[in-house]
Amino acid sequence: MNSQAEAEILALLEEHSAALRRKDARGVIACRAADPVLFSLAPPLRVHNPGPEGLDAWFATWDGLIGYEIHELRIAADGDVAFCHGFARMTGTKTDGVKVDLWFRITLGLRRTEEGWAIVHEHDSVPFHMDGSLRAAVDLVPEAPGQAIRPSAGASSRTPTQPQ
Repeated sequence: MNSQAEAEILALLEEHSAALRRKDARGVIACRAADPVLFSLAPPLRVHNPGPEGLDAWFATWDGLIGYEIHELRIAADGDVAFCHGFARMTGTKTDGVKVDLWFRITLGLRRTEEGWAIVHEHDSVPFHMDGSLRAAVDLVPEAPGQAIRPSAGASSRTPTQPQ
């Protein structure tokens, strides 16, 4: 894989993660292509071309900033198309006082445009228990969580570093 493409994708994903952490709906959307398709944790099954309203409403359910990190990211890029997968960890406190510490799977499809890389597809998921209960398995943690994508101090490009 092209290390330049990987560096650009990592920069985009850190920008996306930072916007989620600071609850910046427009910042999240700026990382997406003009016509993204989302398979998010929340209903409905598929969202085409979401605006900031839904994110702003969801952000309002959090008390303070949101913890958000991507771990064990794998990137495959060829030409103007890339695919990434890994685990995301979201932490924080909801406005009703409930503490959240959730690991989930994340898969991203990206396309390189004249402006740079953009997310065209996001798929977040948690497995469910196969015991007939259909309960989401939100208590799972990766066996050995890898490095989180975080900016290094003073770096102009984003690189994977240890979670803080």
